[in-house]
Amino acid sequence: MKPRVLVAMSGGVDSSVAAALLRDQGYDVVGVAMRLAPERPPGEARRRGTCCSHDDFEDARRVAERLDFPFYVVDLRADFAARVMDNFAAEYLRGRTPNPCVMCNREIKFDRLWQRARALQADFIATGHYARIAAGADGIFRLRRAADEAKDQSYFLFSLQQRELARTLFPLGAMTKHEARARARALGLVNADKPESQEICFVPDGNYAAHVERATPADAIRAGRIVDDAGRTLARHAGIHHFTVGQRRGLGVASSEPLYVRAIDAASGDVTVGTRGGLSAPGLIAKQVSLVSPQRLDYKFKAEVKIRYRNPGIPATIELTGTDRAEVRFVESGPAVTPGQACVFYRGDEVLGGGFIEQALAG
Repeated sequence: MKPRVLVAMSGGVDSSVAAALLRDQGYDVVGVAMRLAPERPPGEARRRGTCCSHDDFEDARRVAERLDFPFYVVDLRADFAARVMDNFAAEYLRGRTPNPCVMCNREIKFDRLWQRARALQADFIATGHYARIAAGADGIFRLRRAADEAKDQSYFLFSLQQRELARTLFPLGAMTKHEARARARALGLVNADKPESQEICFVPDGNYAAHVERATPADAIRAGRIVDDAGRTLARHAGIHHFTVGQRRGLGVASSEPLYVRAIDAASGDVTVGTRGGLSAPGLIAKQVSLVSPQRLDYKFKAEVKIRYRNPGIPATIELTGTDRAEVRFVESGPAVTPGQACVFYRGDEVLGGGFIEQALAG
């Protein structure tokens, strides 16, 4: 009997080619699209580079028909709202900058989706992520960067552990985006040249602050002061959710030199700004730390740490200080550390694990 794989299909070219590759490899493919984001208001035009629309589901269905495998749409909007959207708004109101793509992968795609896979008696789930999984001779699964470094998405997958890796497939890990599109064209897929998704699916206009305000009672919005390092008031602001550590534009403060957000105090509403030189930090404290294969690591180890998706890795020493906490010390003073963002530990092209930034270490 062929192994069955449930392929998460967004309607984009990557997940469609992933399904095609698995079909050609002899898997019993079942496609599923996840309805996650709320319906857009009637008459609202679909924005270029967004996802999760009716048109996307229709593209996925047409691909499944073309490749001759069953296709379903599952409604996960309630779970997505509770686990991802509510967290997004709450984190901004705490003065933090969340990463909803990491949360979606952890809470929805590799949790709720696997529950659906079991109901369909699937042996694996698969996605169109650009990342690789390698099984070692020791029986331990390794999560690795994609062959195409420009498309690598391993950063968003750091929370996957052995149980998930053993039952997950990433067919595009050894391909480039150019090769994936070429394969889609050769197969005659309707979405071969479809633009990539660029915005967060539930914030299609990119206005994060407006989304937080729509999702939050007015009395929960924390207005306050913009202050300098000495605590002097430079201006007033309408809410801390308008700011993120490291931000330069849109501060509403006149200055002879560029100013950046240094810190956000959710309790007082104060947003501290300063010059670029004051942004660097010697390290950070991470919480909700997860390791891909903890048996292979000591409580203290060296690695490269990425604190933003597009940031290069920073050489650091990681010390595990609890069941799910770590202190990360950079070898040299690093860039601005943004609470709420994911920090991911790498050794070469291997993902060791990661966590979420709680705070920067004091200099």
